[in-house]
Amino acid sequence: MSQTVLITGSSSGIGKAAALYFAKQGWQVAATMRTPAQETELTQFPNIKLYALDVTDTASIDTAISQILSDFGALDVVVNNAGFGADGVFEAMDDAFIQRQFDTNVFGLMRVTRAVLPHMRSRRQGTIVQLASMGGRITFPLYSIYHGTKWAVEGFSEALQYELKGFGIRVKIVEPGAIKTEFYGRSRAFAKPTTTSDYDTLVAQCEAVTSNAANNGASPEQVAATIFKAATDKGSRMRYLVGSPAPLLVRLRKLIPDRWWFGIVHNTYKI
Repeated sequence: MSQTVLITGSSSGIGKAAALYFAKQGWQVAATMRTPAQETELTQFPNIKLYALDVTDTASIDTAISQILSDFGALDVVVNNAGFGADGVFEAMDDAFIQRQFDTNVFGLMRVTRAVLPHMRSRRQGTIVQLASMGGRITFPLYSIYHGTKWAVEGFSEALQYELKGFGIRVKIVEPGAIKTEFYGRSRAFAKPTTTSDYDTLVAQCEAVTSNAANNGASPEQVAATIFKAATDKGSRMRYLVGSPAPLLVRLRKLIPDRWWFGIVHNTYKI
């Protein structure tokens, strides 16, 4: 019998690549997004169904999951992929900017996770794959708010697995490095002060490094393959780094003192 996966944020990037990857492996895919009427590529696959789901709207989540369970009967895997990148100068970020980043990347992920738990708990099985980032374990300049969300996802997910292990529910965390997606393009939210030029040099130097990382990032398909690996891994492994140089950087950060790491970052960004 085919297994079923729910993937949030399936309209583009990693989410769309994951939906296609699971479908090609013979899975039934519930591909969710805010505006499914605009999607055309995923509709070409008979084992992919589209659902409207906005992770910032609890009613939207409940409606989508209810319909998915009605259509498929069960959910084996949930991939919490929906999210976006917010970066820039913290001083320039108002409460609404910060709230929007956390509401999607953290609270949205929590809402979907909470909504599927009764179903998975009743079945005594299931896997929840959380899309975090190498930025959930290391940090770079101008990404304070984004890092805050991904560190929150890491801590929440690691702690949650203690609660769910007894019900046969696994929690996995996928940690991409730089990936060639709209993370650096149309889905990006950037904040820069308009009342001072004091940060201009810092922003320019960081933008140069960020642009280079984006141009040389791994493909969404590579992340999709890692998500599938995490979703089908029955072992106890929790974290899956993907995309060079994420594995190297995370391991290095664990091995060296803070001042050495800060020195590397300062030298890389020339700040």
